[in-house]
Amino acid sequence: MGFSSKKWAQIISNFASLLYFFIIIVQVPLFRVPCRIGSCQTPVEVMACASEFLPEFVVKALLYPGAVKRALMEGAAVPSPDQLLHPYKFKKGKKTDLRQLEVIVGSYLCVAGAFVGLLRRGRMSYLGLTLILWGIAREMFFGGKHATKAPCLFPQMIITMVIAFFSMRRDVRKLLKCCIPDCVAERLKNRSKAKYS
Repeated sequence: MGFSSKKWAQIISNFASLLYFFIIIVQVPLFRVPCRIGSCQTPVEVMACASEFLPEFVVKALLYPGAVKRALMEGAAVPSPDQLLHPYKFKKGKKTDLRQLEVIVGSYLCVAGAFVGLLRRGRMSYLGLTLILWGIAREMFFGGKHATKAPCLFPQMIITMVIAFFSMRRDVRKLLKCCIPDCVAERLKNRSKAKYS
């Protein structure tokens, strides 16, 4: 089997997409921003606090995997679906804080990108993370002192951005072509042909 940038790009992007989906759905903390519940640390939590655009059952379905993960880590009972929304003060008519518009839009793109990435590769996830990064950086440097808890980024955010980049198949293929010269690829092909001939 010889070197094929297309094949390797597909393998890498498939694995990265699955890993990204897992990070978003089980709600690995990526950042901290002030929100309705005090502070939110994941795109799903931001969506739950700014959920006037989503039906209640969708918000519950998104929150449930993270609630199960927390319950297992803390040795507590898994909450019922009806109890999931209590900490998020879920109210259909409640307005969102527009100062965090980039973080909110980015969070929606991150979660949507996690699902879309399982079917086809795209840039939605990476764009969402970039928006969140921009929103938090703007708040940190130009936001003033209105927030009770200052926003910050966790190291996991940078790792997740790298994973989101590797989920973009075309970009990974370009990177592979750039990093592995044609002569090396040709040599690997010839070696594999000689091996199987």
